[in-house]
Amino acid sequence: MVDKFRGRKSYPSQNVLAVVDFDLRFTYVLAGWEGSAHDSLVLKDALTRPTGLKIPEGKIFLADARYAARPWILPPYHGVRYHLNEFAGSRDPTTPQELFNHRHSSLRTTVERAFAALKSRFKILSQRPFIPLKSQIKVLVSYCALHNWILENGPDEYVVDEATWYANLPRSSGSVRDREADIREWASKRDLLAQQMWKDKESAQK
Repeated sequence: MVDKFRGRKSYPSQNVLAVVDFDLRFTYVLAGWEGSAHDSLVLKDALTRPTGLKIPEGKIFLADARYAARPWILPPYHGVRYHLNEFAGSRDPTTPQELFNHRHSSLRTTVERAFAALKSRFKILSQRPFIPLKSQIKVLVSYCALHNWILENGPDEYVVDEATWYANLPRSSGSVRDREADIREWASKRDLLAQQMWKDKESAQK
C-alpha cells in the first residue's frame, strides 16, 4: 500500500486534483489518490463521482500538459513553446499553436500562483506527511477552504503579484493516454481555436 503512494517524491505523497478560478480560489479539490496514480485516472474519478467535478455549460477548463484533450478540457500543444519566459523579448509566437500555448500559459499560471500561496501559507503542505492519510485529506481540503476565506476577506501577503510570478515561472511536461475519440475531437477544437486566435491577431496588425 505504501508503495502506491510513492509518486515522483521519495516519500509517500498524494495526487491532488484541484480547480482554481481567476481569483486564485479553489473551486474543487479531490484529495486522497495515491501519489503514483496517473492524472487522467484521478480526473476520470472526479468527473464520474455523483457529486464530483462539474464543468459549467459553455465553459472550458485549461489543464496542464499531463492531460489529453477531452470534452471541455484543453491542455497545451506538446512539443511547442509554452512557458511565458520562452516568449520574452522579441520572441513572439510564430504559429497558431505557439499563440494558443502562449495564451494558455498566461491564463493557467493562476493555478501555479494559487498553489504557491497555499503552500507558503500552510508550511505543512511542503513537508513530508506525518499524520494519517485520512487526516491528511481533511487537512488539505480545510486549508483550501481557509485559503479561499482569507482571499475573500482582505489583502494577502502570500499571493505573489503577476509581474513577479511571470519572472519565475515553473516548468512542467508530460503526456497522457485517454479515450481516442475524445482526444481527436477536442484536439481538433483546439486547432480551430488556435487558428482563429491567429487570424484575429493578423487582422489586428493590419
